[in-house]
Amino acid sequence: MTPREIALSALFIAVGLAVPVLFHAVGMGSTFLPMLLPILAAGLLLRPLPAGLVGVLTPPISSLLTGMPPLAPPVAPVMSAEGLAMGVLASLLYRRLGWNIFLTAVIAVAAERLIMALLIAALAPLFGLPGPLAAFWKLLHGLPGVVLLIGFVPFLVQRLERAMGGQNASS
Repeated sequence: MTPREIALSALFIAVGLAVPVLFHAVGMGSTFLPMLLPILAAGLLLRPLPAGLVGVLTPPISSLLTGMPPLAPPVAPVMSAEGLAMGVLASLLYRRLGWNIFLTAVIAVAAERLIMALLIAALAPLFGLPGPLAAFWKLLHGLPGVVLLIGFVPFLVQRLERAMGGQNASS
């Protein structure tokens, strides 16, 4: 990883710590998936390794510093898996393969939601919850966040790319 990638990764992790606190302060917490906003942006702006690190490290760091998301029940570990998948997939599709940014965002978010649903369905019975129902509820609960991820982040990334002179953030 280059020094620029390390700095940008640290910046995205810091944003991933601050944005959820702001959303929770105004009562819009987990419904809007605020931690995933900078993780998707990192995936669209960075190469796969730094994007994956942002995705996997942001939830446990946030958990240790703010208590959100909790480590038990294992929300932070589930979010780490989601973030890893979304960041790496977005980076591979957009940066490596040159796919359309909006199609990339849709596919990366869909993959993240699928991983979340599968993990929740598998883990919920350990906590006395019906797995499929818990997964379905989490999918419905996060729909406003999905709209925000797909409708906002690609536009923000395009503006950042233009501001950086058309260069990749990882260049």
